[in-house]
Amino acid sequence: MRTAYSVETVRHAEAQLMARLPEGALMQRAAAGLAAACAGLLGRVYGARVVLLVGSGDNGGDALYAGARLARRGAGVVAVPLARDRMHPGGLAALLAAGGSIADDPFEVLASADLVLDGITGIGGHGGLRAQAVPVARAARGSNAVIVAVDLPSGVEADTGQVPGEALLADATVTFGTYKPGLLVDPAKEYAGTVRLVDIGLEDHLPSLPELEALQHGDLDRLLPVPAAESDKYRRGVVGVVAGSARYPGAAVLSVAGALHGGSGAVRYVGPAADAVVTRFPETLVHSGPPGKAGRVQAWVVGPGLGDNADAVGEVLASDVPVLVDADGLRLLDAAAVRDRQAPTLLTPHAGEAAALLGVAREAVEAARLDSVRELAARFGATVLLKGSTTLVAPPRRERAPVRVNPMGTPWLATAGSGDVLSGLAGSLLAAGLDARDAGSAAAYLHGLAARHTAARGVPITAMQVAAALPAAWRDVHAD
Repeated sequence: MRTAYSVETVRHAEAQLMARLPEGALMQRAAAGLAAACAGLLGRVYGARVVLLVGSGDNGGDALYAGARLARRGAGVVAVPLARDRMHPGGLAALLAAGGSIADDPFEVLASADLVLDGITGIGGHGGLRAQAVPVARAARGSNAVIVAVDLPSGVEADTGQVPGEALLADATVTFGTYKPGLLVDPAKEYAGTVRLVDIGLEDHLPSLPELEALQHGDLDRLLPVPAAESDKYRRGVVGVVAGSARYPGAAVLSVAGALHGGSGAVRYVGPAADAVVTRFPETLVHSGPPGKAGRVQAWVVGPGLGDNADAVGEVLASDVPVLVDADGLRLLDAAAVRDRQAPTLLTPHAGEAAALLGVAREAVEAARLDSVRELAARFGATVLLKGSTTLVAPPRRERAPVRVNPMGTPWLATAGSGDVLSGLAGSLLAAGLDARDAGSAAAYLHGLAARHTAARGVPITAMQVAAALPAAWRDVHAD
């Protein structure tokens, strides 16, 4: 499990650790890891041209000490100070003693650099790059150099993943001690490039409850249900799917595909697209409705392609089993009915649907994805899966659990019907007994992994192909 902590938590942990170490030891640990990562990116340190963009404070100090280590290995290291009178004194002395220098013309050295260390602002920066830093940052990005961010790309918000102004786009980020939320959540994540975590000894000083966590293969292997010798279709989980309409029969087919390929013991389909569903998946149990008369289920999925059938949404929400609401179901949602439910509820909006639920513009959700998913979870008292470039899964506040971020997202999922497949998949995991946060985050992971399988050769894919690749994604997870 990858975990991320807030700036306040990281600062507190660092202070506790520094109290037990000699002065400056923690910064030296960070600088050593940073220099090693840069050396790996350069391949050959001797003779390499390295430029340090140095802000005031510890972030600039990390860059200076790392630069000194590279200079001692034969690199030509030049510092570009953003505030010359506020450079970290120890770091500057170390760089100069190692043979480094301060640039007379920052734009000249940037034009010929092999690697640029972005040490302008650290995790405490807010509001985007300051005006005096913008020309230098643009020159760095316009060069042929590899850009390496120190702890966090300058200009992005560490705690929220927001990018409120101009920021420096990095090819790689070397972060210290723990991940920060902004490294895992878009839009800031897109500025971080490849992220490498350097261990500086913070683990024992961080709380057990992080701000964010990201599943990895091993975590998913422990979550996914595996049939036992005595399993039958009911023990494996029966999911009910209320989806599709005369206009959108394909949404029903895709939702059922996600549920069947997601490991359901059985799928009960309720709606007007029964012929299309059974033609494609004859094992599906179909019913014309209403949902309450369709038979026994362990979870419901309602909404994909549903049209204006508000009665079906209300009946499903009145049930005593876990419910996933997607697409048209979100538009027809009664917030009070969701808050009053005793069984788990999982809402799965994309940014536009989330914006409608919150009463804000879509752009506001996309710019503040973490804040938006938390607000939705709090407002509805439900678990919310916010789909997008980085899918986020937030539990209601009463559960006191971290937001989950999906590390398997891929642009290949930006195709019609992929959300319907995800709904069926997550519903099957709810029916199998996973709680809403686990079901949503495991489904998002498998969904992304299946899309990567399908698009491995770089060819366009369809939602049905993603559904068909879900068993291969399961095998990958269990094989590791």
